[in-house]
Amino acid sequence: MTNRYRESLPTIIFLILASALFAPATVLAHNRAGVAGGFASGFLHPLTGIDHILAMVAVGIWGAQLGAPAIWALPVAFPLVMSVGGAMGVRGVPLPGVEIGIAASALLLGLMIFSEARPSLVAAALLVGFFAIFHGYAHGTELPLAANPLAYGAGFVLATGLLHVSGIAMGLIHRWPLGARVLRFAGGAISLAGLFLLVHHFA
Repeated sequence: MTNRYRESLPTIIFLILASALFAPATVLAHNRAGVAGGFASGFLHPLTGIDHILAMVAVGIWGAQLGAPAIWALPVAFPLVMSVGGAMGVRGVPLPGVEIGIAASALLLGLMIFSEARPSLVAAALLVGFFAIFHGYAHGTELPLAANPLAYGAGFVLATGLLHVSGIAMGLIHRWPLGARVLRFAGGAISLAGLFLLVHHFA
């Protein structure tokens, strides 16, 4: 990796994440109930919501920062607990502050990356799992009226896993001093994007 490329990494990441701050409200919103369709719809859904992208990628990055066993435990814990949230949404179990919880997940997970926080594996998994409930619930409420809920769910889980893997791949650069600084920068940008989403929710 050339010095010129290394120096450009923070700028590239900043531009990508900063663009999320100016995403239109229609991108920030979730699909309305009944819009969910089959596998393709489920796969694309997490990729069209910047709140989900930031949180899923952040889980992977933070896991990579923490190293084994968190590098695989956090990305596994998230979809497992997310399925519980999804079941709650399908059954109509009341859960207040879903959108707030989703936005807060980007804010706090980004902060974990920025501060290079190293809690115990249990504490990290509990934090990730807590936010997974909100992400799962938001989509569980859409499943009952979906044309093919099983196919939609499979697509959504696959996309979520790929976002986690993308975050892990990014997080591996923490092994180098420059990479560690770039990840802190990215974590700060994710956290700011989460703050923007919270402000947008209350605006």
